[in-house]
Order: sequence, then structure tokens, then C-alpha cells
Amino acid sequence: MSCGNAKMNEPAPTFEEMALMPNGAFKKISLASYKGKWVVLFFYPLDFSFVCPTEIIQFSDSIKRFNELDCEVIACSVDSEYAHLQWTLQERKKGGLGPMEIPMLADKTKSISRAYGVLDEKQGVAYRGLFIIDPKGILRQITINDMPVGRNVEEVLRLLEA
Repeated sequence: MSCGNAKMNEPAPTFEEMALMPNGAFKKISLASYKGKWVVLFFYPLDFSFVCPTEIIQFSDSIKRFNELDCEVIACSVDSEYAHLQWTLQERKKGGLGPMEIPMLADKTKSISRAYGVLDEKQGVAYRGLFIIDPKGILRQITINDMPVGRNVEEVLRLLEA
């Protein structure tokens, strides 16, 4: 299976872009900086949308379980790092994310979404893609959901353990 430049059992498309980090700082991150660890890279359509906060919060709240599997989790959308920050500053009970324990990648140029084959070119936003990348940078899992369909964190953990 392949999506854009992302192909199963081949090196995952590389990226280097700004992200909002768990400590609230902005930092340029790359896939190469995660070499030696499992990576779950998941895409979502837009900040401040309806389904997105639920699953992003679940991934963030489960980060210790992912870390126990030597896995890092990265969220990605076409929004800027500044939009990500504003969303995390909004309380969860008011539709915000609150503090996050995972980096939020800012794909402002849409190049990452395009490389992974999840960009809806008409709407200019990403589908809900999820990619599991092994410690050598090889793509091991591709899942793409339609925009209104959220993901199950327990299922992602099961896939990592398999």
C-alpha cells in the first residue's frame, strides 16, 4: 500500500518543520531526530474542530503508555504553531486542548500532508491519517480515515504491541 510518497515497508517520508512542544516552546523537529524509536505520526484536519480535540487529548493523555513501548507520538495539521498554541491555551471544557504531552507539528506548506498522501487538495486540509514508523525509519502501518471519523488510541497501542 502507498499514499503519496509513503509506502509500506519503505523509508517514511522525511520532514523538518516547526512544532509546538509539550513545554509550550516552538522548535523545529525532524523525523530523523526520532531515529531509534517507534513513531506514531497522526494527521488531523484543523485546530479548533469538533472531533479533533477528543482524539488528540486521548493520544496526549496516553503518552506514558506509548513511551513504555519506546514510541513517540506526533500530531500534525496544516495549522501554524501559533494556532496550535492558542488551542492548547484554551481549556478542555471550552473546546480547547489544554496542556499537551505530545509535539504538534505545523505543516503550513502542506508538504508533509502531501508527502504522506493525506492532503485533501480541494479543502487544503489533511484527512485523519495515522502512520507507524519503526526505529529504523521504515513505515509499518498506514491508516487513513475520512475527516469525521476519529481514531482509537487503544487500537494504535495494540498495533504497536503486535
